[in-house]
Amino acid sequence: ESLMFCQPELEQILDERVRSLPSVHVAWGCEVVGVREAGDHVEVDARRGHDDTRTIRARFAVGCDGARSFVRGAVEPAWHDLGFAFDWLVVDVIPHESRNWDPMNWQLCDPARPTTLVSGGPGRRRWEFMRLPHEMLEELNSEAAAWRLLEAWNVRPGNARLERHAVYTFRGAWADAWRKGRILLAGDAAHLTPPFVGQGMCSGLRDAANLAWKLDLVLEGRAAEPLLDSYTTERLPRVRALIELAVELGRVICVPDPAEAAARDRRMIAVQRQRKEAVAGALPALGPGCFAPSRAAGELFVQDRVRREGATGLFDDVVGRGFALLSPHGDPARALGPELAGFFESIGGITAHVAPDGPVADLTGSYARWFGEKGVAVALQRPDYAVFGTAGTLEGTTELVATLRASLARTGRD
Repeated sequence: ESLMFCQPELEQILDERVRSLPSVHVAWGCEVVGVREAGDHVEVDARRGHDDTRTIRARFAVGCDGARSFVRGAVEPAWHDLGFAFDWLVVDVIPHESRNWDPMNWQLCDPARPTTLVSGGPGRRRWEFMRLPHEMLEELNSEAAAWRLLEAWNVRPGNARLERHAVYTFRGAWADAWRKGRILLAGDAAHLTPPFVGQGMCSGLRDAANLAWKLDLVLEGRAAEPLLDSYTTERLPRVRALIELAVELGRVICVPDPAEAAARDRRMIAVQRQRKEAVAGALPALGPGCFAPSRAAGELFVQDRVRREGATGLFDDVVGRGFALLSPHGDPARALGPELAGFFESIGGITAHVAPDGPVADLTGSYARWFGEKGVAVALQRPDYAVFGTAGTLEGTTELVATLRASLARTGRD
């Protein structure tokens, strides 16, 4: 359920936030027709209309320009395509009246018409219908086809509004390099995943979270440029694993042949009886990069509700975001000398003693459980919520922060 939302509403929130920032200029109606490195900067040619082209100079350019990325051509990465491609009609519907959808989210592996039924966020439903081998694309990609397929679910013009319909080709592919000098890729420009584990846009958001803080420190001169190489090495292994999982599930789902589907069902039922229950896995691990060699490094850190000076909410909102040193045994800042404390403060670092009765009250016990399960005393969280590293004692905070400083200052690829 945490993955189900209305994307246009999210885009509106992002747009409003961007427009509120004085440091951001949004140029609508422009097409990028050129991207190139030019010494210590990059130049982007943006065309508006037939004869209005201007060149924008910047220190870096990030191509977040989708599956048909123009910027990808400037990076020239090797492109790995798993050869998995199916056309699906995606239909967003707003029912006139509330209905109890049971199950809320359903992958129907019917060879007569593989279908996905999911929440589209509050007040919305989404259907996805696979194009069958005998169907023409133009035949499926129409409002009439959408209503015809929705009829089986008692959804029709009299009780619902068709908000959107579009045919997408689901693919599994990725670029093996997401950076070439001052030009980088993110989101669908760097990787394409079928939707069967709901990780397409999630992966793009994780790309942005991983890259943003690294670019920020490099632009401020607080980190060496090779830090940006860790963007690909960290993100690509996780993305590959998610794409391969989505393709594996897609090969189970996208079966329009009745005999093949019956054989698939027998195999799955046999496995289910042996295992008794299905267990959902955690996110695949990040690859090597900007981490300290320690327990839990690279894992997603916990976040839960805390209280500090009368304010209650999630840690991010109550204590702060960015680099964070946390411990259930005391304030990690006490273990830092003036030099390391100054460095940590210069990169926006915060420290917190998180305990049931600490200055930052652990209201649910999540932090106590995490530290207990990992067997560590201190954790250093990066701005993208990955664990940079941990220490077994409060005194180990010194080495942990020193390792972070060295990692940001490193000028070689080792």
